Amino acid sequence: MERDQFVETLCDAQWYDLTQGLSIFTPPWPGEMPLQVHFFKRLTGAWGGGQGANGQLIEWSNNTGTHLVGPRAFHSGARAIADIPLEALCGEGVVVDVSDEAHDYGFYTPQMIADRVRVKEGDILIVNTGYHRYGWDQPDVANPAAQGGVENKEFGYFVRHPGPSPDFFQWALGMKLKVIGVDCGCAEHPMNTNIRYMHAREFEKAEAKLRETHGKSWDELFPPEAYHELTHITMPREGLLLAEGLGGQIDELTNQRAWIMLYPIPFMEVESAWCRAIALRPPAGNDEQALFDFMGASQMLDMTLPFSVQTPQWANYEPLSIKYTRRVGGQNFGLGRNNAHCRASFHLASHMDGEKHFHAAGRTIGEMPFDYWFGPGAIADISDSVSNSSVYTPAMVEQVVDVRPGDILIIKTGWYKYGWDSSDSDEFRYMIKHPGPSPDFADWCIQKQIKWLGVDCVAMEHPMNTIQRNWHPRTFEEANRKLIERYGKDWDEMYPLDKYYQDMHLNLFPKSIVHAENLGKEIAQAESGRYFIGGFVQKGMETASMWGRFVAFREG
Repeated sequence: MERDQFVETLCDAQWYDLTQGLSIFTPPWPGEMPLQVHFFKRLTGAWGGGQGANGQLIEWSNNTGTHLVGPRAFHSGARAIADIPLEALCGEGVVVDVSDEAHDYGFYTPQMIADRVRVKEGDILIVNTGYHRYGWDQPDVANPAAQGGVENKEFGYFVRHPGPSPDFFQWALGMKLKVIGVDCGCAEHPMNTNIRYMHAREFEKAEAKLRETHGKSWDELFPPEAYHELTHITMPREGLLLAEGLGGQIDELTNQRAWIMLYPIPFMEVESAWCRAIALRPPAGNDEQALFDFMGASQMLDMTLPFSVQTPQWANYEPLSIKYTRRVGGQNFGLGRNNAHCRASFHLASHMDGEKHFHAAGRTIGEMPFDYWFGPGAIADISDSVSNSSVYTPAMVEQVVDVRPGDILIIKTGWYKYGWDSSDSDEFRYMIKHPGPSPDFADWCIQKQIKWLGVDCVAMEHPMNTIQRNWHPRTFEEANRKLIERYGKDWDEMYPLDKYYQDMHLNLFPKSIVHAENLGKEIAQAESGRYFIGGFVQKGMETASMWGRFVAFREG
């Protein structure tokens, strides 16, 4: 298949976003830290970080919003999220709607699934319980018998939602399912979690209902030791993954098969991670198996750096820090599983700079339309044409790849080789001496109607058009000499400060051309050419920037 035809096929497919918005209003798992967002930098200056950009510091627990639960949640020696290949998180699957039989404290069973859809061995299974209606951003659900005349959203979403029947997970293991995803707070029944003890009155209601329907107590139906062995030891070892907090367009895929893709932030040190959940269906009237075969034969180049406490942050931003507040063996706030609280500024690892990072009237990441993040594009490998502190030009890009109007454009400078996770790591060279765009580059992007940009170094800017010029005067002298030798102009002649300071931010973000930074990993395998490119960032409603998974698709 020709590359253009490959890209066109992905453009024609129907894309569905199964991700709920992530907000300071998104309730965390009960007892965990809610998302907190703080501007520690502003363009003109802010308390805690200074001036130069709208920079945010966030604190969070990973079991908030749409997220993937990794095997380390219960088994500390298992794979980290970053160790799970994308192929294990993407594939053929089915979205089953059991909402007509789902009720508070109830169960969904393998038979309920089988009555509605055909589940194949190795599928990704998404269960629509209907309880996403209690999501923080959904309309109220009326109930005259409830306080205030409406259902309590957080109790519905986390405490009262239905869960898997006693035989469900054993069935899932027998079917060798890749992932089980749910549209509520947990893929387990809430009464098989610490919620049973946090909300004793709710457990009494669940127990009473169980005795009415099954004539058994909770511990008779779910023997604690056997259930613990299954969910905390067997399932993690078998590699069965859980995705929680799904929503978005899930109701548009009722009892349909789809190609399902889960793109978590590739976290190294923690047990769970925020995730963008996506489903593909063929165009109306087209054969779905043909799409599944097409996707199965395609190749995903994961251009995302591992997300780690080792990842260097942009100068004067705060690095990632992690504190485990819960352990399987017990610590601080609870027992039964591993869970961490995290703190970081956005400008580390692979991330998307959003409009509001430099443009106050711009959109947040979560306000961007879903289809902005993916589409046809080009990767330009100009690594043979650049060197320390050098300048790259539109001509260099157009010499190696056909850039078309509306493209996503990824610049491969070769600087990924100096990233923190490389055997050739050179942090100073990566952060301070990377090449950057020529003065005409931003105008060329506007003329080309570039959708968004990406680069395999720490910034889309030339570092000497940032505050790095002041902080590293010796490097600036070297860069200035190089510029004079190459172009016969010094820096201030070629890049007048009032026009070119943070050029790629200040001149492009108001035009809705944003960019991803710190791409790496499998970008090493990407030659110059056309691709279908996705920047699957978490849907941060108040965030100016965000981490995500950056993928280039090509034919296998």
